[in-house]
Amino acid sequence: MLTKDKVTQPERRPALTRDQLAADVEKGVVDTVVVAFTDMQGRLMGKRLDADYFMDTAGKGESVEGCNYLLALDMEMDPIPGYQIANWESGYGDFDMVPDFATLRRIPWLEATALVLCDVAWHDGKPVRPSPRQVLRAQVERARALGYEPMFGSELEFFLLKETFAEAHAKHYTDLTPSVPYILDYHILATSYDEPFLRAVRKGMKAAGIPVESSKGEAWPGQQEINFRFADAVTMADNHVVYKNGIKEMAQQSGCSVTFMAKPDHRWIGSSCHVHSSLWADGRNTFAGESDVFKHYLAGHIAHTAELAIFLAPNINSYKRYAAASWAPTTLAWGYDNRTCGFRIVGHGQHLRTESRIPGADVNAYLAFAAFIAAGLDGIEKKLPLGPAFEGNAYESNVQRFPHALRDAIEALEKGTMARKAFGEDVIDHYLNYARTEQALFDKVVTNYERERLFERG
Repeated sequence: MLTKDKVTQPERRPALTRDQLAADVEKGVVDTVVVAFTDMQGRLMGKRLDADYFMDTAGKGESVEGCNYLLALDMEMDPIPGYQIANWESGYGDFDMVPDFATLRRIPWLEATALVLCDVAWHDGKPVRPSPRQVLRAQVERARALGYEPMFGSELEFFLLKETFAEAHAKHYTDLTPSVPYILDYHILATSYDEPFLRAVRKGMKAAGIPVESSKGEAWPGQQEINFRFADAVTMADNHVVYKNGIKEMAQQSGCSVTFMAKPDHRWIGSSCHVHSSLWADGRNTFAGESDVFKHYLAGHIAHTAELAIFLAPNINSYKRYAAASWAPTTLAWGYDNRTCGFRIVGHGQHLRTESRIPGADVNAYLAFAAFIAAGLDGIEKKLPLGPAFEGNAYESNVQRFPHALRDAIEALEKGTMARKAFGEDVIDHYLNYARTEQALFDKVVTNYERERLFERG
């Protein structure tokens, strides 16, 4: 995030240039290049290429092919009907993964490995518009056309658990053991117990070109947070997904596990992804002094966040996090440094920014950032008025609530008009199909809650 001694806009530089990669491949320092893009669920999908082959092909401008079903799957990798861009009728063909060399970086926790993120395009070069990175790019271009550069930071919370991923799977992800057995929010001693792993993560991410700010304990046993320096929207989303994937890889190597579920257990505090944003122009923050741009941008967030809920809370589990006095907001109130509000205003002058406390740690950063940009730009274009700041406990207010469940979020998007205008019919229909599928799959499942209540006594 913005800090008091850093007010300039960060410069986007590749952590590894194409020439540096070529030299590393020649010397045998790098022998594998991961070529990947982010799917709807926020996961990295792609291939590992032999580094020499990568330099001879993708390194010279060729794309890498991938099956288009990768943007038409559920979490279990099952192809789902209802998507226009990929289906059985069209034969599930390929699309192109086009490397963005500004994202090229070494992955120090994987031996002799580099990674490059991709934009997804059809064979004629046109973007696959529902691809999350393309959804965000489109909103960034809208902002730039108005003279603004959206700047973002995401604060991801997670649980660190003593079981390996395999052990957690064998236990059906129940009765897992937090790394520290008591609340460790800002606790130096407790976080020292986890410091060997967390230090390795901080060092690894920094070496991968992701500028680290800090790590700290969070509001529940085993809950942690590592924060990174803010950046332009696409770079921040790229860093977000590399970090989220990388820390899981490092946990596997260290014999433990992490989860970014919004609510891993109904008895625990949920994990958030606080999203900080501002609009810059000519290297300066346009929000300074609570400008009209700031007011209209924030008013757009308040007006449209409910309609855009499936981009901020994409899973059934996402909505289990929203509960009174849980540090997760339930309303669309805004306030100054008020953690009960959905929108918390922090910083002053060139540091002024909005912090949305609504997304959970399960969010797809590309889609969340795109949603906030779209909502904010609508507020600016329509000069939406900003109501007064909320004071007090927003949990106990009559301020408009964020949708209570995924089915409510689906209904809000179906009835809304702003999102279709901002994103396009094809993108909205694509993600409505995603959300409806998630809801339908869950509705068919018999849960432990039902068995425990009804097996004997029902």
